[in-house]
Amino acid sequence: MKPILMTVDLTTGAARTTPLDELFDTYLGGTGAATKLLMDEIAQNKDPYAESSSIFFAIGPFNGVYPLCTKTVALFISPLTGNLGESHAGGNLAMALYQAGIHILKITGRSAFPCYIRIVNHEVSLHRAYSLKGMSALASERVLKERIGNAWKSSIIRVGPAGERESPIACVTVDTSRHFGRLGLGAIFGNKNLKAVIVSGSGGIQIGNNKGRYLKFYKNLYDQFVHSTALNKYHDLGTSMNILPLNQINGLPTRNFSQGFFEGAESISGENFADRLLIQKIACAHCPVGCIHMAILRESFDEKNHQYKSNKIAYDFELIYAVGSNLSLNRPEDVLRLLLIIEKQGWDAISMGVTLAWATEAFMKGVITSRETGGLILKFGDADIYEAVLNKVIGAERGGNAGSEFYRDLEKGTAFLAEKYGGESFAITFGRNEAPGYITGLHGFLGFSTGIRHSHLDSAGYSLDQKKRGVEKPAEAWTEDLFREGRWRTLLNSLVICLFARNVFTMPTILEGLASLGMTQWDEGKLQELAKKIHVMKYQLKKDLGFSFERERLPKKLASVYTATGIIDESEYLRQMRVFEDLLAKDAASLT
Repeated sequence: MKPILMTVDLTTGAARTTPLDELFDTYLGGTGAATKLLMDEIAQNKDPYAESSSIFFAIGPFNGVYPLCTKTVALFISPLTGNLGESHAGGNLAMALYQAGIHILKITGRSAFPCYIRIVNHEVSLHRAYSLKGMSALASERVLKERIGNAWKSSIIRVGPAGERESPIACVTVDTSRHFGRLGLGAIFGNKNLKAVIVSGSGGIQIGNNKGRYLKFYKNLYDQFVHSTALNKYHDLGTSMNILPLNQINGLPTRNFSQGFFEGAESISGENFADRLLIQKIACAHCPVGCIHMAILRESFDEKNHQYKSNKIAYDFELIYAVGSNLSLNRPEDVLRLLLIIEKQGWDAISMGVTLAWATEAFMKGVITSRETGGLILKFGDADIYEAVLNKVIGAERGGNAGSEFYRDLEKGTAFLAEKYGGESFAITFGRNEAPGYITGLHGFLGFSTGIRHSHLDSAGYSLDQKKRGVEKPAEAWTEDLFREGRWRTLLNSLVICLFARNVFTMPTILEGLASLGMTQWDEGKLQELAKKIHVMKYQLKKDLGFSFERERLPKKLASVYTATGIIDESEYLRQMRVFEDLLAKDAASLT
């Protein structure tokens, strides 16, 4: 299938297609190709809220044709950080784009009215969405499904009210329970007056001329995924399996990263969720694993007559950490109760959880008072208070209630709050992005600081920290491992695969996968060189947007907290950041 760029201009309503053969021949697709397009654009515009600012949704050569190649990459300028915004989501979107014959979808401009985009193959239409304004992310999907009917296998991505309010921690919800979750893509949708995008297509799989080779490779790949013990754990408990192991090694963030051990970990473990509340496991399109775990939460609306409403809510490790251990909540039902509000509003759960944790510590230390909170007393472990806080954030835009300014600010994220009210020393952010759920040690935090997305998924430093136990190896060597893993993942994210499958998609497997599609021009040397090129290009883009290793610092609180690998020496942390920067400079020099 020839790669195609579909551009939709919300200002004019016009759409056009452009061939991408040369771009994909050079960068494979996915994050590599989209980064090049975004890099070309920021020379003219660096404002995420400018009318000309663009969003890119990209897939790669493995999407649609191989199992577990289920992700779509979104690239944009982040309103949360002012820097590179990159988020990956599963669901049905990658398959829908493939079946529509679109490899990169570019959305630019700003609509004069609330709207949603409907894409069927290469036909694009813009629809008014006044009736969807203010509707939750969950309800919007139901309404849009009723409108479009069963148009092949559609994917519906949309924002909730938080995105409409341009909250920089708002996400974009994909299909039933997936998200473009970090760095504020939802706010850009809101700024563009864009409520949703619906994609569907009628195209089939196109595999070139060597059908036999493709089918043999596909079967081998499928068998590995289905029978792999490493992947079975994702089907069994999902990533929530990490709660107890991390707690055991003192690596589970608790009460705003005050410690790595939560005394209520057993209650919010993946095992307890599965035993008591798990109701369904679902999968992204073209995935045999089924790692998405859905829990049931009953809400009473008439206790006298035993009337209940049942809600299905997705949960995983990061969500349980964010509104569980980090807020000191040890009842699964309380975790789900907060997640339901967050899901409806369309906030990123990690960012909101870390922000609530900061606000609680800020209240305990007198940085903010009941004057800011409108009389609410914030304290760890009180789910009712956190529910009240979220509801005040939801109502703050209407004004008229005590604390409205603070609650409007709260959905702007941790870094904004700390800069405005104080308390920067215990604001747990990296590159202004709220921290994921690992308090494992130096290389976990170093990965957050140096990562392209300031995410645990950039280079898996948290995993390196866990591998250090009983292994004698210089810190520089671990930093080199961190660097190489981050570089390699840019290639995986250009193909584009689900990172749960990263240990199956080794170099020989990737080369055979490409060759089975007729892409025989690639060899190991070329792919390694491409990974290096994309990796360097991303950091150049970040620097063009204002990122600097010199300004990155370990959040002050984390220099005094006992992690899974002990207390971090801040000077050593900064020294290893220089090691990382030097490795990047060597790669850049080798490309010139």
